[in-house]
Amino acid sequence: MVAKISLGNSLYGAICYNGEKINKEKGRLLDTNKIYNDGSGSVNIHRVYEDFMRWMPSHTKTERPMMHISLNPHPDDRLSDTDYTALAHEYMQKMGLGDMPYLIFKHMDIDRHHIHIVALRVGTDGKAVSDRNNFYRSKEITRELERKYNLHTAERQRITPDMPIREIDPSGDIKRQVANTVKMVGMRYKFQTIGEYNAILGLYNIRCEQTDGRVNGREYHGLVYFATDDNGNTIAVQGVAPRQVRQPHGDRRKDGACERQHRHPSDQAIRI
Repeated sequence: MVAKISLGNSLYGAICYNGEKINKEKGRLLDTNKIYNDGSGSVNIHRVYEDFMRWMPSHTKTERPMMHISLNPHPDDRLSDTDYTALAHEYMQKMGLGDMPYLIFKHMDIDRHHIHIVALRVGTDGKAVSDRNNFYRSKEITRELERKYNLHTAERQRITPDMPIREIDPSGDIKRQVANTVKMVGMRYKFQTIGEYNAILGLYNIRCEQTDGRVNGREYHGLVYFATDDNGNTIAVQGVAPRQVRQPHGDRRKDGACERQHRHPSDQAIRI
């Protein structure tokens, strides 16, 4: 089982990203800790956010008070919702986060089902749970859980310059394929213009576009990648925005709706 941990300061953005996906029937809320849960599997984004804020200290020196974790079992593992929930709670307990408020989401938008956890990492006293040696502790814990639950051993794929680059396979995990291809192209080729970059990416059925502007009042700048077929036509996939999204004023809500800081206006864009 591969665990990926990111620390951040956009709690509302993380809740929105997961909550909107779940509410579009591409997953479900499995369980919560210290946070409202009506048991329906859906998410009341604003109610959940308000619950989190009850636990957020008024003063803290921690610049990144929340964390977003994904737990990714081996593709050959078949787990029930009960299994996923137990794994998530045990993982959080062993990471020293068992008393923190958190949400457990199951994502089903790709064949390889996996779970996401959104959690606070600061207590009401303003002190943060240490993230020292997070990677090594997490790896030991996932190995322990693999043995306990008789799961296959899964390793994060390491991208190296000598790995073969293949065309996008529409039947596979497109988002992951695009991310890996972009990384390998960056390692292997030199280019000075977006045209040169696209000439290389086109060999592998990928197109890149520069983008900037504003979405719901939020400024963004960056690159958006599209998977294409052999004729250059864009493959319609669930779209999310590029990472280069600026959030200059922290968590904000507008007109009662999520500000889609994870989204780009195009439905076919892939976040790398």
